[in-house]
Amino acid sequence: MSIRKLVVANGIYFVEIPEAGLFLLCGTPADSVKHLFRRGIIQTTERDGVTFENGPNAILLSDSMVQNGHLCNLAEFPILQMLYRQGMLLPNHPNNTGRRPRLIGTPEQLAAQLRYIHRGNYGLISADEMTAAGVGGIEADELMRMKLKFAFGQIAKPDAFVDCFPLATHATEIGDGVTVSRLAHNLFEIRHGGDAVQVDLNLGRHEPYPCPYPLSHVAIDRHYFAVVHTGDGDGWDYNRPAMGSVVIHQGRVFLIDAGPNIHYSLDALGIGMKEVAGIFHTHCHDDHFAGLTTLLQCDQPLQYFATPLVRASVTRKFCALLSIPESEFAKYFDIRDLEEGKWNDIMGLEVRPTVSPHPVETTIFNFRVLWEGGYRTYAHLADIASFGVIDAMTSSDASAPGMSPEQAKAIKATYLEAADLKKIDIGGGMIHGNAADFATDTSTRLLLAHTARDLTDAERRIGSGAPFGTLDVLIPGQQNFLLRDASEFLKSYFPAVPMERLHMLLNNRIVTFNPETIIASAGKVPLEIYLLLAGKVEMLTQDPADSHFLFSGSLLAESAAIYNLPSEETYRSVGFVQALRLPSDLYRSFIERFFSSSELIEVRKIEERLRRTFLFSDAVTNSTLFSLARNCRITQVAPGEHFFGDQEQLHLIGTGRLSRSDGDAKQVLGQDQFWGSDGLFGAFSNNANDRQTVAQPTRTFIALDSCEIYSVPLALVSRIPVVRWKLFEAFRSSHPYAAPRYRGTAR
Repeated sequence: MSIRKLVVANGIYFVEIPEAGLFLLCGTPADSVKHLFRRGIIQTTERDGVTFENGPNAILLSDSMVQNGHLCNLAEFPILQMLYRQGMLLPNHPNNTGRRPRLIGTPEQLAAQLRYIHRGNYGLISADEMTAAGVGGIEADELMRMKLKFAFGQIAKPDAFVDCFPLATHATEIGDGVTVSRLAHNLFEIRHGGDAVQVDLNLGRHEPYPCPYPLSHVAIDRHYFAVVHTGDGDGWDYNRPAMGSVVIHQGRVFLIDAGPNIHYSLDALGIGMKEVAGIFHTHCHDDHFAGLTTLLQCDQPLQYFATPLVRASVTRKFCALLSIPESEFAKYFDIRDLEEGKWNDIMGLEVRPTVSPHPVETTIFNFRVLWEGGYRTYAHLADIASFGVIDAMTSSDASAPGMSPEQAKAIKATYLEAADLKKIDIGGGMIHGNAADFATDTSTRLLLAHTARDLTDAERRIGSGAPFGTLDVLIPGQQNFLLRDASEFLKSYFPAVPMERLHMLLNNRIVTFNPETIIASAGKVPLEIYLLLAGKVEMLTQDPADSHFLFSGSLLAESAAIYNLPSEETYRSVGFVQALRLPSDLYRSFIERFFSSSELIEVRKIEERLRRTFLFSDAVTNSTLFSLARNCRITQVAPGEHFFGDQEQLHLIGTGRLSRSDGDAKQVLGQDQFWGSDGLFGAFSNNANDRQTVAQPTRTFIALDSCEIYSVPLALVSRIPVVRWKLFEAFRSSHPYAAPRYRGTAR
């Protein structure tokens, strides 16, 4: 047989056709290259005295942009591996034969990938784009000089080094006698001669893209000022996460960058998505960017901290990848622009971003917090340039690509500024740092990161390592910040209750659960409920195929405690979990005495119904769900009756089936399916049929069974990132395969 298919991981396959010289990577979610390394598919080889890697030379893209909440097509690093680590683009390299990487997929996905790769290579591509982001004309010209030096003098289009093969309805020839056919959505047949294999890139209902490296669970204390190290590898290191950090200030959690599989790292650290107060972003390369959409899995927009230049660069890449307008970025994040070169105060955490030479807009970050004897400082130097690279870029000719001697001197001085703790990129090569440049650095503690190899003897004399989960405490915490969070959560649940009355609940123990512990079991009357403060909890329902994830601010087994009935769900910790224990009898007494129990119970009933739906099952805390429930209209529709949906509402089927007619076409919608959200995305649909559907009048449905329909204001739903992201995925899933709970939209 001339074709060999290897199952690499969920949603990732590798197809080899040696006779045709074709090695096809099928599916490119985050860190797909690391999966190939771990499976031994990519190996180091040698030819004509030149050492280089082998690997794929073509990529088959998923038909879906998003599956189960995660991005499906992130081809940036696989393409870089082909061009540079395999040598397909390097002059005089034995692997530079004129053959270019091949991208295969739908015209829409190919166009999105080319735009995304283009932005990943260059970020902002002109001085005009920089001035539009707020930079002065002289500074924009200086930054373009620097960018053009990295770009070898010109901004090249990605189709100059990638061949694209759009898939049509018939078999598509991709060269050397190989054809690719789409049999159904995300189901492909690859044929060569008389041999053929099928590749299915669809994920199951709860099937995730896996993490390529193992992570151990770590319990993290919330200090006054501390740094948790979430990775010291790079985009090629299949044993460790890419360089990143978690900054803890006054118990609050801030991320520096969002690399691939950031959700696995947070789970291992016992940090729930809801606990992340914000992200400081250095730049838009995938090993610092690919996890950004993971941070949408919360019910409040995450604070996004970056300079206007970096934010503009990230926004363009993010929106190019998803084929959405750039205005959408601000609907998922709470944008907080930082002033470059100045100290920006964020509730006592001061941060100074400084421009650093790199192919895309990049800043390093210095953090400081005032304390006894002066400031405590942390410097995060991701993706810096070595002094050798800076020297090679330095030119007094203002018209030549590069930088001025004054700029070079200032950048080196900033890199070497002393700090209590400093983490530096030592990846080397044309765009990364060198440990030797910091041999005389006077920082108290120097950490070396952003490399896939072991440190040399010389490097180990210069700096330390920072394995995953290690903690550097700069200012210890002398107070329990989790108790503060518990107070804020309870106040949001019961705003009319005096604070001194809430202390009756706050005067309880905060307990810690080990990873994979059953916190409360189904079928038992709970003797206590738990207010989740830190970590992630899985809620298992009676349906074995259905589970949901809860984060801080969620109350576990509350309804069962109020009714004094057996719980219908099992709650199980994912990593380390901390929660406020509330005795059930005390909580019932509190509700009866200080709150309108009838009103609460009625709203809680609606909450429970919404919680059991796909849209509101994950990451939506009780306070957000309470607001939705209070504004939710429930309609009972008898068989044969009509239901007219208000266009300003999102409608969701709780039970039963509805039939809809559009001309000659009929569609039956069942439990958990929804409609009414197309108006959020119709303006940027690239499908003419979608745009026509958005303009249709109010739709009429006929009940086939006894139906219960939940209607919530679309304006409320649109401001919840995790729900908006699910609606976007459903909007893009216009194929028959999509599971009903993901498909959802009646279009």
